[in-house]
Amino acid sequence: MDVRVTLATALVQSRLDYANSILLGTTEYNLNKLQRIQNYAARCIFPSCPPIPSAKLIHNLHWLPVRDRINFKVAVLVYGILNSHQPSYLADLLTYKATARTLRTTNQQLLTEHRCSTAFGGRAFVVAAPRLWNSLPLSIRTAPSVDVFRSKLKTYFFSA
Repeated sequence: MDVRVTLATALVQSRLDYANSILLGTTEYNLNKLQRIQNYAARCIFPSCPPIPSAKLIHNLHWLPVRDRINFKVAVLVYGILNSHQPSYLADLLTYKATARTLRTTNQQLLTEHRCSTAFGGRAFVVAAPRLWNSLPLSIRTAPSVDVFRSKLKTYFFSA
């Protein structure tokens, strides 16, 4: 089984993860296609199992579903941008929410969310990334390092 997990991770998961941040906000139709591929890979790892839902198999393999993998990758990218200000062309798009007076949300490290009138425009990084970042709990947003952030974020997505 270890060989099957390694093969599925190398051949399938790596393809699902490659440049998947551009899929942020894509349609359910496209996400379902990709999720079926991940489900099939999980079923190939456990071929002789009785009928078990694919979601349980994916959870047992400690894989995030496709939608959560996309959100995970974008959130890690935003964390890196906010803490290292690199790459600068993306760092220029993200700004912390400023208030004229002191509010309870002042120390929450929230980003300014831009409004968009179209669904297609809502997929843009400048619109979707702050929305995703602001939806994360404060304990995750204020993680001291990338490793701690990734660990807390994966736990958050698994528990959701």
